[in-house]
Amino acid sequence: MNAAPEVLVALTATGAGLGLLLAALGFSGRLAGPSSRPGRRRPDLLTRQVLLGLGAGVLTLVLTRWVVAGVGIGLLVACWQRLLGGNAEENRGIARLEALATWTESLRDTIAGAIGLEQAIPATAGTSAPALRPSLNLLVDRLRIREPLPDALLRFADDVDDASADVVVAALVLNARLRGPGLRDVLSALAASTREELDVRRRIEASRRSIRRSVQIVLLIVLGVMGLLAVFNRAYVAPYSSFAGQVALVLVAALMVLGLVWLRRLATVETHERFLAGVRGR
Repeated sequence: MNAAPEVLVALTATGAGLGLLLAALGFSGRLAGPSSRPGRRRPDLLTRQVLLGLGAGVLTLVLTRWVVAGVGIGLLVACWQRLLGGNAEENRGIARLEALATWTESLRDTIAGAIGLEQAIPATAGTSAPALRPSLNLLVDRLRIREPLPDALLRFADDVDDASADVVVAALVLNARLRGPGLRDVLSALAASTREELDVRRRIEASRRSIRRSVQIVLLIVLGVMGLLAVFNRAYVAPYSSFAGQVALVLVAALMVLGLVWLRRLATVETHERFLAGVRGR
């Protein structure tokens, strides 16, 4: 009979901890969002993070004998990159924007040699940045099979899937259809505008990186002090071994997870709607 309360505490704490795990994984999944880009997170990296989280959770459980702490630390380690790591999607967006600006400048300079778009695009695809090269190679292949240039450019915009790329593609499509002068000046203005946007996004990401580092330091200090107390001064934290103490830990962990998710959501960049999306099918 004396073991019944301890079993009840363990079962309740386990259920609450798993609930926190599922809730946080759901939040982090929504924050990460589906991605169809080649640079998305690899499955082996996700597996390594899950294994690290499992190991950290088991170690915490052995040292503290608190189920909630074990589940919470395991969750934190497994979701560290999603909750406290760098914004991989924003970094890919910055790299894509830089590649677009460089390609626009290269296209402008190539057109200055009095050659048409059909010849300038293949000439600049080979020297483009890796973030844009696969889409440009597809564009070159479509031009080689005699696909009309406006249609090929619209499909290129769908491949890149970026609002800034839509602006450049729209200018190229208009020139391909109307064959008017002034494309070089338009590309110069678009490249300058893209460079300005790139500079702003880099400064914003740098400021967010310092905030993330501060949050990581504070969180590690708090968890480190709690861990040292749980291991070396168990009498001080003995109330947390009871049912009420485990419930209190669940509430604290829930507030911490909600705070991290909230901070992550504040750092999410709102992208502009693409105005060329679906134009090719009309």
